[in-house]
Amino acid sequence: MKQHAKEMLVGAGAGLLIYLTYLGYNLWPLVLLGILLYFLFLNTGLRGTHQRKYVTLLGAGARTSVDFADIGGQDTAKREISEALEFLKQHDQARELGIRPLKGILLTGPPGTGKTMLAKAAATHTDSVFISTSGSEFIEIYAGVGAQRVRDLFKNAREGARKAKKSSAIVFVDEIEILGGQRGKHSGHLEYDQTLNQLLVEMDGMGVDDPVRVLLIGASNRADLLDSALMRPGRFDRIVRVDLPDREGRRRILDLHLSNKPLGDDIDLDRLAQVTFGFSGAHLESVTNEAAILALREGFCSLRQAHLEEAIDKVILGEKMDRKPAIEEMKRIAIHEAGHALMAEIARPGSVAIVQVVARGGTLGHVRHTPPDDRYVYERDWLESDIAILLAGAVAEELVTGGRSSGSANDFEQAVSMARRIVFMGLSSIGVVDRQSTSPERINQAVNELLKSQELRAHRALDRHQAPLTKTVAVLLEQEKMGGEQLRRLLAQEGFQRPEGMVPSRRTWRKSRRSRTISSQWQRA
Repeated sequence: MKQHAKEMLVGAGAGLLIYLTYLGYNLWPLVLLGILLYFLFLNTGLRGTHQRKYVTLLGAGARTSVDFADIGGQDTAKREISEALEFLKQHDQARELGIRPLKGILLTGPPGTGKTMLAKAAATHTDSVFISTSGSEFIEIYAGVGAQRVRDLFKNAREGARKAKKSSAIVFVDEIEILGGQRGKHSGHLEYDQTLNQLLVEMDGMGVDDPVRVLLIGASNRADLLDSALMRPGRFDRIVRVDLPDREGRRRILDLHLSNKPLGDDIDLDRLAQVTFGFSGAHLESVTNEAAILALREGFCSLRQAHLEEAIDKVILGEKMDRKPAIEEMKRIAIHEAGHALMAEIARPGSVAIVQVVARGGTLGHVRHTPPDDRYVYERDWLESDIAILLAGAVAEELVTGGRSSGSANDFEQAVSMARRIVFMGLSSIGVVDRQSTSPERINQAVNELLKSQELRAHRALDRHQAPLTKTVAVLLEQEKMGGEQLRRLLAQEGFQRPEGMVPSRRTWRKSRRSRTISSQWQRA
């Protein structure tokens, strides 16, 4: 009804305007004045609407039910945060010792590692009011709105604590790099800088004797984008790195997420923790949830090891696809994946977890590897083996069918990228490389040298083991999937032995192997 009334009113106004114009009245000044008043009203209304919506969001702070015991795999981060929170729990003792209360804690790390859960657990640990928001909530096209929202943020935190009869409040800002990005980058829009300036003012205004002690916890995946004024001591006093969990941490995370699910007798959490190297807490939660969905779909009353193994592949690659390649194409895919698997067993015995020729996501086949242990430092031999394993699929196709296919394109891209990283890490035959002064021709020569040597290595290895390769292809075509243990039993039956001396021996390379390793800042995807 209201909509119809508005339409009738607009129609009547337009008709009156046309009639008065027909009679000779000049109504254009009134029309322009009406348009101006309309846009002024719309601007004010939008600002008020956004502001009221935001204040309502901020006012919804409450104590959370997440505790540090509910978070696995982040012992170092939990310890650092717990130490930083003692001034909230032991305020009087901290004041007697002359301790300045911490004003901010920055949680930084990859997505899905538990930064939001740590902030909630901090509120529970200190019995504080918890208010959560995101950096994107502060930026608006209207000047001054962001700064006002920052003021409302801290005002609502203090009011919420007083209403809840608590002496402390924790304000959590996710994606804080949007709010606290480096000033001067947005030359055409000073709203960003004004909003950050207001945040700095609010943090500087936190005092020792405030009736409500406020702690700001920020989370970011890109701490390098934050303004230096925000990062200095006295604002963000603690920077806590929330990294991907190690093997023991993944084991505890799996325990937590499987605690409310019925488990079968064949569940091996130690193996699951081993094969999920590089998974975040969010990935592991998704694995357990997908495994439960698979068990429900198949009519099981409890989760089996096969469900969890299948869920790992689903999280990595996606759901199985309905498309079925032709027989000749299927054979080529099986040859390709068997080449990867055999080269992996030659270079790193026992490393293959599963080989499959099932279409998932954007892949037609896949070999999942099991790292023997979490690795954070890689030697050149290890990295060269990665290149040989990547190239082995195309080499196997060439040995068996006499040619290669487009299915190796992604392998080649990864191999080239890895070879370039080896060069830039100073692990190639040309030694330490300066990106600015070293000519592209020299770099390309070193990259090509690495690729050709590892291609030759893969060719020699697979040529010596064509019988095991053929047998593996036959099993894959029949079953579409092989576990790592099944593959190794088949290879043992075929008399497979790991060849020695497969790496081309170059004097400069031997010298490089003896002395050079790389840091954990590069990890194989």
